[in-house]
Amino acid sequence: MDVRPYVWTHPCDQAYVVDRPADRMPPPPSEQGARNWITGLGGAPGENVLTELAVQGTGEEAVVLHALRVRVVDRAAPLPGNAYWMGVGCGGEMTPMGLDVNLDAAQPRVVPVAGRQGDRVIPASDFPYKVSATDPQVLKVTAHTAGHSVRWYLELEWSSGGRQGTLRIDDRGRPFEVSALTGRPQYGYLLGGSEWLPMDR
Repeated sequence: MDVRPYVWTHPCDQAYVVDRPADRMPPPPSEQGARNWITGLGGAPGENVLTELAVQGTGEEAVVLHALRVRVVDRAAPLPGNAYWMGVGCGGEMTPMGLDVNLDAAQPRVVPVAGRQGDRVIPASDFPYKVSATDPQVLKVTAHTAGHSVRWYLELEWSSGGRQGTLRIDDRGRPFEVSALTGRPQYGYLLGGSEWLPMDR
């Protein structure tokens, strides 16, 4: 299992909440450097966070993935600070097919959603999935909140032959975290720019 919790659909769609003024903020990171950048600043993803789960079997038998469940550790007021968008002035977008989690729901659950690439619709795909050593599966999970700061993790139910189990999925032993952006100053960093600038979203 390979877990990537700081994936960007597009830089212009990714914001982070940091309790620090814009003139004390470093430039935005690359996607690969996002985890160290945001944890070093004591912040969290803003509004939504995309996590990629790459699941692959290790033996000769196929593994069936039965369900992915959401476990909320706590739900509190949005984190203090500003919203910093990783890019401004981006081009066209694509929407990946994946799994959606509304963390504001009383009992959040994983819901399959269709994607889009240009004019082509990518149909939604739901559990169960089957994986093997030669046929991996990448699950794209987008979790979002419009009104809270939420810490959460996932549990993946699986079986293979006569074995079965539940695998906890988190951010290297810590819960994932995401915070709402409503009602706070917003800043963006122009592509090729040199400073954070106020912006309207």
